[in-house]
This record gives sequence, C-alpha cells and structure tokens, in this order.
Amino acid sequence: MTPLLHLEGVSKTYQLEDRWLARLRGRTRRLAAVSGVDLAVRRGDVLGIVGESGCGKSTLARMILRMETPTAGRITFDGQDITPLSGAALVPVRKRMQMVFQDPGGSLNPRKTVRRVLGESLGLAGVERERRAEAAAKLLERVGLNADQLDRYPHELSGGQRQRVAIARALAMNPDLIVADEPVSALDVSLQAQIIRLLMQLRDELGLTLVFISHDLALVHHLCNDLVVMQAGRIVERGPPREVLHQPAHPYTRLLLEAIPRVRN
Repeated sequence: MTPLLHLEGVSKTYQLEDRWLARLRGRTRRLAAVSGVDLAVRRGDVLGIVGESGCGKSTLARMILRMETPTAGRITFDGQDITPLSGAALVPVRKRMQMVFQDPGGSLNPRKTVRRVLGESLGLAGVERERRAEAAAKLLERVGLNADQLDRYPHELSGGQRQRVAIARALAMNPDLIVADEPVSALDVSLQAQIIRLLMQLRDELGLTLVFISHDLALVHHLCNDLVVMQAGRIVERGPPREVLHQPAHPYTRLLLEAIPRVRN
C-alpha cells in the first residue's frame, strides 16, 4: 500500500548568526535541526514521535506540513512530491494537512470569536457564507461543544474547550492528515484524557491519519500503532510502541525510559 505520507532523507539546517568578524572571515555556524529522516505513514495510522526537547520533533512536524522548507530530501503526500511547492501551489495540499498546536490559547486569535475563527476556515474550505454558521455549530458538536460557544472569545473558554475549538478548526478543512504537536501537554490530566479520546474517536469516524508528537511515552504507548524515537535530529529507533518501549534496542530509548515512570500494562 502506498503511504499517505513519505519522507526520504529529509533534513533541515539553519544558519546561525555569528559575530561580524567570523562572518568576515567566511566562518558561519550551522545547526542541523533534522538530519536524513526517512519515514512512511500509512493512511489511518497513528504515528507517535517522541524525544527530548530540542531533538527536532517540532521542526519535522513543520516540514511535513510545509510550514518549513527542507534543506534536503523529499516529502511526498498521497503520491505527490510536495517538496518544491510554494505559494498558491501549496494551498490545495495544506487543506488536506492540518496542525493542532500545543498551546490552544496562543493558536487562537484572542480578538476573534469562535464563530469567526471557524467561519474563516470554513470559507477557505469552500463553504458558502450563508451555510457557515450551521457548519460551525456542527463542528462544535462533533468535538463535544455546543452552539452556545460560537460567540465566545478564547479567553472565555477553558483550556480544554480552546483545544476542542482548535481541533474543530482543523476539521473544517476536511483533512486527511492531522499533525498534533504536544496537543495535551498544557492541560491537566483529566482534560488530557478527554482530548485524547476525542482524537481517537475522530480518527475512527473520519478515517484520519494522525502524527502525534509528545514527550510522554506512556501516552504514545496507548495511543499510537507506530512509534519513532528522535535524538539530535535523527530517528534512532522505530517500531510498534510495545516493542520499542518494552524491548528498546537503542541506548537513547533506554535512557528516556529510565528518566520517567515506567509504562505498565
């Protein structure tokens, strides 16, 4: 089966600003945020990406969605090479690939009501203006909210409600792929469980493919059917979560497991 998402040798290197004398001498510093990543995600899969802060997880996520341009390598989505695309050529692809960010408060415009936030996304998805209010209400219902929240601003919602609105905004585009970058780390434990259940319910109902980025190994153990461990911009281990977390082959994975409470069956 052709994977929905395929990465081949994907890398991202940043050139760091340096002192003027070093630049004058032709010396520049570079940071390899992601190096030579090969990855295939089948349609309907839930892929977990774990690793410590700064290992390149979020940079990889932004490249998957083409919010960042790879320095090297190739990204294929549903059989199409999207690496060279930019501007208007990326718009149809981005409608099918959406992101849910870590901080729902920061990802929602504080000056816009939920109605406007969802209405703008629905407009981009091609929904006619007169149908957007009804469609927005249905989106809220799908994520466990109700139409009473449509005229509220983000600061009038709880953290869990804001994240549900962020998920609804992603669903407005009828995506095939959702990349969730630490989507529950800003929430308390009870709300985390609710959002995870919601994401899995949506995966089952809508046939979504999920890339779930986290530092919580216990969480990805129960959520994902495939797991990638990243260290210093590289994938050092991959496999079924139970195999990776119970029989880790790489020393770095073993260090991660020793640093947190162990996963229990």
